[in-house]
Amino acid sequence: MVGSKEKSKEKRDKRLQEISLLRTIPYSDHQRWWTSETVAVVTGANRGIGFEMVRQLAGHGLTVILTSRDENVGVEAAKILQEGGFNVDFHRLDILDSSSIQEFCKWIKEKYGLIDVLINNAGVNYNVGSDNSVEFSHMVISTNYYGTKNIIKAMIPLMRHASQGARIVNVTSRLGRLKGRHSKLENEAVRAKLMDVDSLTEEIVDKTVSEFLKQVEEGTWESGGWPHSFTDYSVSKMAVNAYTRVLARELSERPEGEKIYANCFCPGWVKTAMTGYAGNISAEDGADTGVWLALLPDQAITGKFFAERREINF
Repeated sequence: MVGSKEKSKEKRDKRLQEISLLRTIPYSDHQRWWTSETVAVVTGANRGIGFEMVRQLAGHGLTVILTSRDENVGVEAAKILQEGGFNVDFHRLDILDSSSIQEFCKWIKEKYGLIDVLINNAGVNYNVGSDNSVEFSHMVISTNYYGTKNIIKAMIPLMRHASQGARIVNVTSRLGRLKGRHSKLENEAVRAKLMDVDSLTEEIVDKTVSEFLKQVEEGTWESGGWPHSFTDYSVSKMAVNAYTRVLARELSERPEGEKIYANCFCPGWVKTAMTGYAGNISAEDGADTGVWLALLPDQAITGKFFAERREINF
């Protein structure tokens, strides 16, 4: 077992080294579909992966709007990047508050008109280490799933129509996979429903999280076949993964010139406040795939799940 753990660590370290090298290679002129007028929004970006994605996107020459629920820390975070010469703006945004979302959209419309990239990074996790409390399940699902969905729906009308397409990138997790080493989902009925991408709907995803929350309230969730570690967080990310596929399918029906491409990615177990700084990946490496997806020159990729710049299974 130790041997296989060491092997997978070796493999991961090697891949992260490759990615660090790839990051040093500048995009060529024909790959750069963006200019300094291109606007990206990153939610929950006052620290950690979100902050790093803002820094990297601004480093590529985009105008980036850093958002945070806490105005003071958001202003400070944006200031650090502005002082570094980056074109970064700040606006408060609480994805749980519909009036905050409306206010943010109004401000975007007035100041920038439209946006090109939306990265949904805002999220919460209350379990650290081997803790697995479901005490805050409602908050976790409301923020990570419903909050993400609400900001996406509000921003779609503000996404620019252009030949290269606009981009939505959702930060999720391998913990939300339906099949895989990290997935401990034992509820076969839920797995079958969420894996049937052709029949998958937003209603099915909503019903799945409602079923989980109902079992939490009734105290029966442990026998419900849900993941055994980081249960509420895993379920919330499973829901975002599924919703990304539904969204991508709906958006693919838009006419040429009005396309929006939606993908999700797992940043890995990153050394940030969310993991209690227990992660094994730097914020810089964790942010990389999200930035790469946002800037993909081959824009027709949609409805996929990525980690370390490679497609992985849902």
